[in-house]
Amino acid sequence: MKIGILISGRGSNMVALVEAVGSGEIPGSEVAVVISDKADAAGLAKAAERGVETLVIERNGRKREEHDAEIVAALNDRGVELVCLAGYMRLLSPLFVQAFPDRIINIHPSLLPAYPGLNVHERVIAAGEKTSGCTVHFVHEDLDAGPIILQREVPVFDGDTPETLSARILEQEHGTYVEAVKKILATKSNEQTERN
Repeated sequence: MKIGILISGRGSNMVALVEAVGSGEIPGSEVAVVISDKADAAGLAKAAERGVETLVIERNGRKREEHDAEIVAALNDRGVELVCLAGYMRLLSPLFVQAFPDRIINIHPSLLPAYPGLNVHERVIAAGEKTSGCTVHFVHEDLDAGPIILQREVPVFDGDTPETLSARILEQEHGTYVEAVKKILATKSNEQTERN
């Protein structure tokens, strides 16, 4: 299974996936490419250090569809079968989603369907929630609304700030994302076994 990872920033979830593939924890797979829409994304150097091809495909004022079409072409050129969004801060166009139906996954720092979108931790704390967490889900055309693959709960403590809550959830995100990719691979290999 060839995996393509899209990032916009530090890429800590990307590193978790690359290392899990490299160690064999995610079996029968390879990370074919890491693509960023930002040339200064810190994750690019981390991917290159781990021997993964990196590409920068910036928007440069283009329409979303044009930008996405270039990314889709780069993924297809490398035979990517599963696209993982790891802190990729742009909404995907319908063109992108349709190019990889049920083969794009994302990690979101809340227990979806609660708190989709941005500023999640601020909103969770303001609402007085006692638990939050992270969700790995398939990406559909509606924001943060695709079918859920895996969730992990994290307690919200009195006195939490968005930063402390974010850090506690991020610790859980890495393992949850790896588990979700393993689950998808297991499902795919079972489907192939049944077909054969």
